[in-house]
Amino acid sequence: MKKVAALLIIVAVLWVGISLFSSGPDIKNPDPAGRNIICFGDSLTYGTGASEGMDYPSRLADMVDDPVINAGVPGDTTAEAQARLERDVLARDPKMVLITLGGNDLKNGVDREAAFENLRRIVEAIQDAGALVVIGGVNIPFYGRGFGDAYRELAAETGAVLIPNVFDDIMGKPDRMSDQIHPNDAGYEIMARRFYGAIGPYL
Repeated sequence: MKKVAALLIIVAVLWVGISLFSSGPDIKNPDPAGRNIICFGDSLTYGTGASEGMDYPSRLADMVDDPVINAGVPGDTTAEAQARLERDVLARDPKMVLITLGGNDLKNGVDREAAFENLRRIVEAIQDAGALVVIGGVNIPFYGRGFGDAYRELAAETGAVLIPNVFDDIMGKPDRMSDQIHPNDAGYEIMARRFYGAIGPYL
């Protein structure tokens, strides 16, 4: 009996340990309501630098059955995007909202705390509407001002799905960039597949 009891204790300890190490953050709205996948953001969403039909929302639309809406506006900061959130996202029956915002705040020297408070309000308003949120983060070495860490913290606190760096394996690759900050067709294809991978478990 002692051996059986000891074995049960070992199994229980192992099960608890596996559970602790394998569990990730809880995702908010994993079975989302709504009808449309809305790509909401700045020039990375709009598709600056892409040929016609090669922006990432258009490429993503070829991979999924749900309608995909491009709600990108070049140059948008988090504050500007928040001002159009109701019209461009909440009023359009969102199922999933894929966000690329924060890069212009970083470029324009907007205070990090202010930028991410705006982004938090955007994320939580979308989640309150029943939609899943995917955040496409930007993590630029040396002059990123801690934005990369802030994306991770926001995703963990809100239950959003996070792509830590949408520029990963794109920025700095001349064959994947149209200029210093915008992808070309090949780069947007990578972004589309990256977002598809993030939403795949929830489709």
